[in-house]
Amino acid sequence: MKKTLSVIVIAKNEEKNLPECLKRLKFAGEIILIDNNSTDRTHWVAKKFNARIYNYAGMDFSKMRILGARLGSFNWLLYIDADERVTAELAKEIKEKLIRPPQKAAPAAYSLIRRNFYFRRSWPAGENIIRLIKKDALIGWSGPVHESPRINGTVSRLKNPLLHYTHNDLFDMVEKTNLWSETEADLRYKKNHPEVVWWRFYRVMLTAFFNYFIRQNGFRAGAIGLVESLFQAFSIFITYAKLWERQISPKAKIA
Repeated sequence: MKKTLSVIVIAKNEEKNLPECLKRLKFAGEIILIDNNSTDRTHWVAKKFNARIYNYAGMDFSKMRILGARLGSFNWLLYIDADERVTAELAKEIKEKLIRPPQKAAPAAYSLIRRNFYFRRSWPAGENIIRLIKKDALIGWSGPVHESPRINGTVSRLKNPLLHYTHNDLFDMVEKTNLWSETEADLRYKKNHPEVVWWRFYRVMLTAFFNYFIRQNGFRAGAIGLVESLFQAFSIFITYAKLWERQISPKAKIA
């Protein structure tokens, strides 16, 4: 099994999350860490777990995931983020899938359900993501952020969830929003997004709030559901405010 699977972890300033993440990946043949210009002890933590470390400058996550695939030594690739956790049950299921004898109609990739935790509490709705991919079936990744893989072949599904511990406190939430909104605004500006007029702010904020509070059943999570849903509305507001700033101010425009 260890000679079958490469795990690829992308991290930036994740010294707090990495130990718990990496210690759950010992079942793999290798861990490849793509370090996105960390300024904390991310590099040192990764070395403790014998990860192969490569530095990458820039905010294009598709390129980072493609780089990880190229560096992988084994037939299967498992993509994990630093704030995600592979449970013992999920690790066992992955091992069972990969040691099966080859079949003509064998899947080229596996999707799984990611269970999100906000403020360390489970969110009512999960999300389906493709993270376990046969290396020679991976065509590439699309999108600088919110990236998705392109697969040559069929995709099956794993039963056990991946745990995602995000938004653990408001300070980090606001800090990350300020960072990611820069990238999101730049992407929209490069694609010549229509002029941001006053009513667009209301539309994107209401859409975000409705998605989290109603469609994802955030109202079932009590105060946390309300806080998270309002924060998502705030986050998209910041993105569009920065886009608006780029559109009206030459000094704010990207190079």
